[in-house]
Amino acid sequence: MLRSVLRGKSATGLKSAQPWSLSWKMNYAAKNTSTKSNVKKAKKTKSKGDADASSDAAAAAERDVDAALFDDNARARRLAADENNPELDAGPNGRPLFTSTPSLSQLTRKDTCSYYKFKMEELNEVLPEGLPMGMVKEFEESMRSALLIRQSFLDLRDNYRRIVDPPLWLPSSKGVKIKKQMVLDGHVSCGKSIVLAMLVHWARDEGWLVFYVPRGWEWTHGGFFYKNPQTDLWDTPVQAENVLKDFLKFNESHLKKLPCQILDPIPLGEGAGVGWMKDGIDSMTMPEGSSLYDLVDTGIKHTHAAVGVVVRLRKELSLVKDIPVLIAIDQYNNWFTFSEYEEAVTVRSTRPIHARELAMVKAFRSMMHDDMMVGAFSHSTAVGKLRQELPDVPVDARVNLPRYTLDEAETVFYYYLRQRLLRREAFSEESWKKIYYLSNGNGAEMRWLAPLMR
Repeated sequence: MLRSVLRGKSATGLKSAQPWSLSWKMNYAAKNTSTKSNVKKAKKTKSKGDADASSDAAAAAERDVDAALFDDNARARRLAADENNPELDAGPNGRPLFTSTPSLSQLTRKDTCSYYKFKMEELNEVLPEGLPMGMVKEFEESMRSALLIRQSFLDLRDNYRRIVDPPLWLPSSKGVKIKKQMVLDGHVSCGKSIVLAMLVHWARDEGWLVFYVPRGWEWTHGGFFYKNPQTDLWDTPVQAENVLKDFLKFNESHLKKLPCQILDPIPLGEGAGVGWMKDGIDSMTMPEGSSLYDLVDTGIKHTHAAVGVVVRLRKELSLVKDIPVLIAIDQYNNWFTFSEYEEAVTVRSTRPIHARELAMVKAFRSMMHDDMMVGAFSHSTAVGKLRQELPDVPVDARVNLPRYTLDEAETVFYYYLRQRLLRREAFSEESWKKIYYLSNGNGAEMRWLAPLMR
């Protein structure tokens, strides 16, 4: 497992660490190499006496502990046995490591710096579009589907809760400005994607209609692309079909109850690999009395209409008043840069196509409206630093999420200790604080360094 972790360490994560932290890691690796060399020498001189034999036994015992730490099967068996010992679920100062609050909606400030347990079956049902990679890695490495409750998530949740249900305003929250449109920004591995996914989970638990895009990068890469002469924009029918299928997975029951309110013809484009419609047909209309489910289903079944349906769906979502509607876009920064696509200019030259020239992106990118919308930047897909003021985004929409605080980091390391991601005999306040400061609160690096604690 250690080897796989070392191989999987991203260059982006390493760049976020300070140079002296990298030096410490290199010195630590050199120290481990030296230790292994000494163990080999001890084996060769085993016959010199009982003292050497005792030293060999200690070294072998240490290797057995390390093997158990980095062996997935052995660690899983130990964690299964640990479930019978509730005393292990103690966090800093003896506080409960896991919250007993049953839902994301009922979490309060008292639950911060504690872990919330998810059931993978329910999580996959509520987020069928897919889980963010940071969440998946956290679950895999810790061998438990649990996440730290942070104040940043509670603030984001309460912001949108107050919009829909103003009576929930508390006296202590007077003067707090609510925002319908927000852009989550911050350092690498500060938890933006996880916070966004938890917000979507909470909103769907509340019965909201949520349009969730966990991989905005895919809207600007791959598949077929054609220029539609009716709109003068570029159509991406493969992505459009996938988006509609994902939207239908959780929201089908809501969509069947919501009628279409726009009766204008939907422009058609080229289908995925099949060209234009025959007989020059360039538009279609939805039958009277159609629901939003019928609209989405039409885009899935007819590839020529897929992009037009996605664009129409965006307009329809703005008109829904029966239930709250939230648009949540992860990797939102990819919609402000150039796409993968290029347009031929001459026989020997091409020009890159900007994301704003794609019909789907243009329909959903803007935040200059009255709808609830939140986007999250992703540094894993970043292609450059964006300016502070973005087009089509309110000036005050950007919110910077912090990395782990010292209190949060303490809980995180106690959790990793509980999950046997680090050795109990090596755990100390000095050790975990050293890793915290070396990683500068970077969650991914803290998790990577935890097994190396000595």
